[in-house]
Amino acid sequence: MLLVSLPFKVLATLGGDANTPQADQRKMQATLRVSPGPRYAVHELTLATGTVVREYVSPQGQVFAVAWKGPFKPDLRQLMGDYFDRYVQATPVFRGGHSAARVALPGLVVHSTGRTRAFSGHAFVPQLLPAGVAESELR
Repeated sequence: MLLVSLPFKVLATLGGDANTPQADQRKMQATLRVSPGPRYAVHELTLATGTVVREYVSPQGQVFAVAWKGPFKPDLRQLMGDYFDRYVQATPVFRGGHSAARVALPGLVVHSTGRTRAFSGHAFVPQLLPAGVAESELR
């Protein structure tokens, strides 16, 4: 019996190219709306659960940030791709009680809040942010 090991490609995401939002759309069974802009495009996915995911794509075609908001937390492993393991291994700083946490590592920033049926957050790679884009725009 011959076993072949093929690398598993994460379909999406943070640090991925402009095609990853379409892969996410299929994987998450979501509707997709694209809003082009002068500094970046926003690929907005609406999941069947009502959660909205936004993937921010630079003019160079790279996903530099992801954001989510809705009654259920999306699959963060799917959205963050190779950055997910770094996120879960980090020690978050909690603000405002137990519901708001921030992880700030070299090469990754994640802010997440949540309580029953109300989750939101964003993750981005600072080095990939287009010039003039502020964290406050990533909602």
